[in-house]
Amino acid sequence: MRFKDEFGPMEPLPTRLYLTGPEIGEQFQVEIEKGKILNITILAIGELLPDGQREVFCEMNGQLRAVFITDKTGVEQVATRPKANRDDKGSVGAPMPGEVVAVRVKEGQQVEKGDPLVVLSAMKMETNVTSPVKGVVANITVSNGETIQAGDLLVEVTEN
Repeated sequence: MRFKDEFGPMEPLPTRLYLTGPEIGEQFQVEIEKGKILNITILAIGELLPDGQREVFCEMNGQLRAVFITDKTGVEQVATRPKANRDDKGSVGAPMPGEVVAVRVKEGQQVEKGDPLVVLSAMKMETNVTSPVKGVVANITVSNGETIQAGDLLVEVTEN
């Protein structure tokens, strides 16, 4: 009952479509209520995004639509990263999505406030992520070449 409350009734969707999903170019109808029928054609399915979502392009009653769906099979393939703790000054998160170009510190290294920890690249611009506190690098969660999202934990610095 909780599923139905959150997502609505699933009875209008044909069983095969519910279990396997539609193919590109496939047309189907869904009766959303008595006398209201949606004619849907799947036009394209986008790449798996880092958050486990895919953008699906379809035509619904002749109008182009784009919707994001959670790909349950893709979620297993997507590496989820721990997020930085905003309440902990030494928990250093990514300020934006991008690629890790360089890790400038090693675990156990002493750092000063403002020392560079990680270099990120986004849209051909490099950004130095610096230490917000004086302390010791306790944990590094990224390495060169990895793709990260905004808020992902990069480095943990234990304040001293």
